[in-house]
Amino acid sequence: MESSSLVKFLENKAILVTGGAGFLAKIFVEKVLRSQPKVKKVYLLLRADDDKAASLRLQNEILGKDLFKVLKQKMGGSFNSFISEKVTVVLGDITWEDMAIKDLKLKEELWSDIDVIVNLAANTNFDERYDVSLSLNTFGAKHVLDFAKKCNKLKVLIQVSTAYVSGETAGIVKEVPYEMGESLNGRPGLDIQVENKLIKDKLEDLHFQGASQDIIKLTMKDLAIERANHWGWPNVYVFTKALGEMLLMQEKEDIPLVFLRPTIVTSTFKEPVPGWVEGIRTIDSLAVAYGKGRLPCFLGDPNSVVDLIPADMVVNAILVAAMTHASDKGNLTIYHVGSSVKNPVNFNSLHEVTYQYFKHHPCVNKDGTPVIVGHVKVLGSMASFKTYLSLHYLLPLKGLEVANMALCQYFKGTCMDMRRKLNHLMRLIEIYRPYLFFKGIYDDTNTEILRIASRERGVETDMFYFDPKAVDWKDYFMNTHLPGVVKYVLK
Repeated sequence: MESSSLVKFLENKAILVTGGAGFLAKIFVEKVLRSQPKVKKVYLLLRADDDKAASLRLQNEILGKDLFKVLKQKMGGSFNSFISEKVTVVLGDITWEDMAIKDLKLKEELWSDIDVIVNLAANTNFDERYDVSLSLNTFGAKHVLDFAKKCNKLKVLIQVSTAYVSGETAGIVKEVPYEMGESLNGRPGLDIQVENKLIKDKLEDLHFQGASQDIIKLTMKDLAIERANHWGWPNVYVFTKALGEMLLMQEKEDIPLVFLRPTIVTSTFKEPVPGWVEGIRTIDSLAVAYGKGRLPCFLGDPNSVVDLIPADMVVNAILVAAMTHASDKGNLTIYHVGSSVKNPVNFNSLHEVTYQYFKHHPCVNKDGTPVIVGHVKVLGSMASFKTYLSLHYLLPLKGLEVANMALCQYFKGTCMDMRRKLNHLMRLIEIYRPYLFFKGIYDDTNTEILRIASRERGVETDMFYFDPKAVDWKDYFMNTHLPGVVKYVLK
């Protein structure tokens, strides 16, 4: 480790962040700039049509967020000049070699100056096309590694993955790597190049048949689920992230490499503003639907542990890991960043606090009246869910279809719309089902060692905190997270 002070470590460092407009990337960049204004440079890799479009993305999608208001207040009138000096937008795309950086001068600058690379670029869609997900989450990670090998001063590469590369593994999930070709169901023969050829062959066949773009999209989504399930993973996101890890581990050579695997990432706990969140995160989709009165039932085990971790803690863990493993040549370290071991919370507790929040702070209907919430019906198995679905939706739909036939297709549009929505719901349920009944607990022994070592070595743990035991989940949800969801998501 170069220094016991993380603030000192960041001084005069050049950091490349991929996925620069993503949720965690924004928090990471803000944290670095606010905690160490003497950082040499933060390079943000952004996808855009040209430099002007990339600069607009920087202003509108990153710096224009409330997330940066504390830094703006701190810098005052010098904020714009500070950003111009410290932040450089890099037009690129990790799905291509050299991350599609065409500016040769800038590329050579990166190769000569970069100290730290944090790969935050990912497609997190559980129901994505197979070609899109494999290109970004698997081969994209390799392109970042290949670029890192050309960086003369590189001290560490942080690959931000997900704890859920473990799929539906129950019990204690250890911080261990997945070997190349290893499947979760023990089936032999997993080969990334074979998977890539399957995609190419399928696309060629579809184009030869003259398939429409809609058919191609749906076929590639179906292929994604089929291949992920074939090897034991529940969805294409975690499958392709696991493949990305395998590829990096095989190809890393002497690059100091860290796999940081967060669990379910929620809004900021404390900094720079409590409760900042962007978009509907996985767990928040339920809270939003509930607050709006659109969640008649809940499918899942009420006693299942929901492994949550605030976003600012994830970012702090990235930074502490980067310093700890700087110049740790050839080594790979894996960190689970979550709460299921140190500070677990279950679905039932979250439902109760969500009920209490929206009971006292109701959403408002279009007519101005408050949305009245109650305790939703909990369905503890797929069988009970299918029974509920049949009674409340399938039987009424069957009745409507009979009436439609009797009335010469009068309700045809309504029937088709209802059938489409039900099919979509069942597809989503099948994709999310593993997490609604999840029985895994993410061991964080390595992360705890990192926390203890940081305190003992004098790292500024008050500034770079990532201990989930500090979170009172009831208080956090009632006074920080749910108000943040309402303010930033339901605005």
